[in-house]
Amino acid sequence: MLTFQIKHFNEINTAELYEILQLRSEVFVVEQDCVYQDIDGKDQKAIHVLGYKDNVLVAYTRCFKPHDYFEYASIGRVLVKESERKYKYGHILMKQSIAAIKQEFKETTIKISAQTYLKKFYNTHGFTQVSEEYMEDGLPHIAMIKQ
Repeated sequence: MLTFQIKHFNEINTAELYEILQLRSEVFVVEQDCVYQDIDGKDQKAIHVLGYKDNVLVAYTRCFKPHDYFEYASIGRVLVKESERKYKYGHILMKQSIAAIKQEFKETTIKISAQTYLKKFYNTHGFTQVSEEYMEDGLPHIAMIKQ
C-alpha cells in the first residue's frame, strides 16, 4: 500500500531530495537511456508528490501552479519505480497529483508534456491530446490537457 506526502521544496530534507533525484535518474536517465538535464532549476517552484511503500520512495511527481511551467497548472516527472509498476501505482499517483493541484493551487485545468506511448494512460485520467507529436529530450512527446 502506498502512502503519500505532498511537500514544497523548502520542506524536503537532504535525504528526501537524494531519494527523489536518485529515483528520477534511475527511471528517466538509466531505464529510458535518455541523457538530459534533470536538475533544471524548477524543483524550487514545484510541490512534490511523494509515494512511499514500506518507507521507500517508489512513486513521484512534481506539480506547478499556472505560469511556473506552462500557462496552466502542470504535472511532470511522473514516475513509478519499475519493480512497482505491476501494482498500477501510476493511477493512484496521478489521482493524488491532480488532487494536490486542486488543493494547493485551486486549479482544475492541467497541462502535461506526456511521452507519446503513455497517451492511453493519461486519457484514463481525463487528459486529451492537444498537439502534434514532438521530440523532447530525445523521446516522442505530446501536449495533453485536462479541463
